[in-house]
Amino acid sequence: MTDRVKDWSRKNLFSSAFNSVLTVVFGVLILYTLYRSLRFVFLDARWEIIDRNLTNILVFRFPRDELWRVWLALYLFSAALGFAAGAAARRAGTGSTSAALRRAGPVLVLVAVFLWFSGSFRAVLLTAGVAAVAIGFRALGRRLPLRTAWVVLAVGGGIVLAFAAIMAFDGVGFERWGGLMLTVFLAVAGIAISFPIGVLLALGRRSSLPGVRIVCVAYIELFRGVPLITVLFMGAFTLGFFLPPGTPTPSLETRALVALVVFTSAYVAEIVRGGLQAVPVGQVEAAQALGLSSLKTTRLIVLPQALRAVIPALVGQFISLFKDTSLVATIGLAELLNVSQIITGQPDFVAQGLVFETLIFAAFVYWVGSYSMSRESQRLERRLGVGER
Repeated sequence: MTDRVKDWSRKNLFSSAFNSVLTVVFGVLILYTLYRSLRFVFLDARWEIIDRNLTNILVFRFPRDELWRVWLALYLFSAALGFAAGAAARRAGTGSTSAALRRAGPVLVLVAVFLWFSGSFRAVLLTAGVAAVAIGFRALGRRLPLRTAWVVLAVGGGIVLAFAAIMAFDGVGFERWGGLMLTVFLAVAGIAISFPIGVLLALGRRSSLPGVRIVCVAYIELFRGVPLITVLFMGAFTLGFFLPPGTPTPSLETRALVALVVFTSAYVAEIVRGGLQAVPVGQVEAAQALGLSSLKTTRLIVLPQALRAVIPALVGQFISLFKDTSLVATIGLAELLNVSQIITGQPDFVAQGLVFETLIFAAFVYWVGSYSMSRESQRLERRLGVGER
């Protein structure tokens, strides 16, 4: 192994005098940057602002006596995702629990950081319970030979129940959501709603019906031609004018979600359209020769190949959506980044320069979410052989 490392280093790092100088210079810069970063994180930073405001960062204005609803939703949500992961692993014939835990490494580190700042043994027990539920339902999903439709129905039902646990029975409305909770909700709901809408728009743009095609093209080109912040302002201030008279105006959070979905679905449509164009015409002709209808040809032949080809671009768009949720602060919503700035104005922390700590903490949360989605995308690409066959 040592000889192989030496050969690799000699070939890639010290193959010439110029490359050797570059290796040394950039090696020193990297080590110095790493040293300064570690020194700031473990020695110089004043993390008490995070320690005392962790609940604000996570849920902000959410009533503290209703936090049990959040924990119940987490249990239901983890059960749904665990069951889906187990069913997917059973269908693929791979994926042990240890491998799943390794893939979830960044998320587990983030959870460990949250628990460290919470300093609550009760929070540790509740989090361990969430993990145990996820692992248990993953094992259940691997053992139950259910059809895909039943799995989708079970997972969707679990997500709906998790949502109802917070909202139903005199629950907590959107107007009192904030922090990381609001960020995750906007990102997950935005992805879940914009994806099918984008697929339908892409299919509509290729439709042989002129009316459908013109409407889809107009929608896509209109919302791809304006910045997201413009769509957010339109959703916040003008959405009520498009509703029937007497209809209550949706909450600001709902209007922000509508704006995110409207904007993202246009980009998803163009990404999917690129995948549809990459499917060979011979595939469609072969399906027609077998007597398949247009609907079955699209659903069974064209769309699976198109979506498989554009997985990297789709995930990249969803990562952008996750990060773009920070823009909802411009219309007055207290999402993660906005809360990270708000808490620096508290009397105990005002004018102390602690914005660096809060922004770094928020950046770490965004990185974990983006990196996790990117890694899962790469794993799915390898499993489906994207770019290989």
